[in-house]
Amino acid sequence: MPYGQLEVYVAYARGLENQNWLTDMSPYVIITCYTEEKKSSVASGEGENPEWNESFLFTISRGCDEVHIKLMNENTFQDDDFIGETTLSLEEVFREGEVETSMYDLCKDDENCGSIKLGLTFTREKNAEDDEDY
Repeated sequence: MPYGQLEVYVAYARGLENQNWLTDMSPYVIITCYTEEKKSSVASGEGENPEWNESFLFTISRGCDEVHIKLMNENTFQDDDFIGETTLSLEEVFREGEVETSMYDLCKDDENCGSIKLGLTFTREKNAEDDEDY
């Protein structure tokens, strides 16, 4: 298992289904890697095509082999709405060091509900316990 820093770059989402009836959505992203969780800013009023252009750093250690991306819609007077999610294996970024910024499908109830553009970069930390399988 590699150790180091994972950078997750969140660019934008496209083709989201509007969760609101009268107003544009205000989406945000929750990124989870093992037990570490980060939240993007809220793309206030940006509707179905929000942009963030934000990067998040995660410390990679034992047990982290995927990153989970969840999009939510911020609501003022009720619970936030779930928009969609995807899970990415980290195997390629561990092996290559970087995965080109690409579009990934988002799913809700096993149906496509838009896409999100993400980039991944991994900086390996040398450690005696490093597993060189990647």
